[in-house]
Amino acid sequence: ELPGHFRPEMETAAKVFGFRVPRYFAALMQKGCIHDPLLLQVLPSIAELRQTPGYTTDPLEDQAAHEGNGILHKYHGRVLLITTGACAINCRYCFRRHFPYAEHQALKNQWQPALSQLGRDASIHEIILSGGDPLMLGNDRLATLIEALEQIPHIQRLRIHTRLPVVLPARIDARLIDLLGNTSLACSMVIHANHPRELTPVLEQALSPLRHSRVTLLNQSVLLKHVNDDIQTQVSLCESLYDMGVLPYYLHQLDPVQGAAHFAVDDQSALRLHQGMEKKLSGYLLPRLVREVPGADSKQTLSISQNKKKFSRP
Repeated sequence: ELPGHFRPEMETAAKVFGFRVPRYFAALMQKGCIHDPLLLQVLPSIAELRQTPGYTTDPLEDQAAHEGNGILHKYHGRVLLITTGACAINCRYCFRRHFPYAEHQALKNQWQPALSQLGRDASIHEIILSGGDPLMLGNDRLATLIEALEQIPHIQRLRIHTRLPVVLPARIDARLIDLLGNTSLACSMVIHANHPRELTPVLEQALSPLRHSRVTLLNQSVLLKHVNDDIQTQVSLCESLYDMGVLPYYLHQLDPVQGAAHFAVDDQSALRLHQGMEKKLSGYLLPRLVREVPGADSKQTLSISQNKKKFSRP
């Protein structure tokens, strides 16, 4: 129900990065409103085709961190495993929108090369399942992978980064809840919600059994211009997350991926927003404002010191 003149622009932009959104998530949008914050996250825009200095196809230098077999090793003690290139939704700001998944993901059911590699490195204590979206894998494949990780003595923690519970809550089924609730690994799930309207009763109902199964629930969001770059939206998001049993974890500055510059919020505005949130929220409700910097040994916290912008270690 969008104005007809948007269609040619959408089709042009979608040729570069396809349009994909589940019906459930689309139903949460205000019909006919081109400025709806949920719509803006998924609607292809001609702005994506502009070349912006500093914006690249590999903003986090993931390919340099790739150790083979779908393993990305950036930080001490933990690695990220690219389990699949599939996702239920194409968020227009996605930092992996240009990622060559076919070259880097752990191949289908062939987990053994990655598992052997992880087993040889006793410094690794946490595995982060990523993608794409790892919950696009079926429960049987997830079970096979998790059971194999449990057999590696030095692996203690499992973290799953996923947007699926937010855009397709039905994915959190009884088998998945049982799988994550009964693993011997300390399990956490980091969901990705950007706006309070994404936090529906359906989502709350899906997450509740996970929380009661000892799965730690966290949220990371991306600061997006015209989507969630105001104090009222952010405060509502954080409070609503907590009411669902999800702790606000990170508020990310946009990764400079080619095609997403129109979502960028400048650092000074981001800092003012975060300082405003700090005044309105209890400390445990305040997510860290961070940026991922290629080559750094942790995510960098955005702060101001002596009126000069800098990134500081947490």
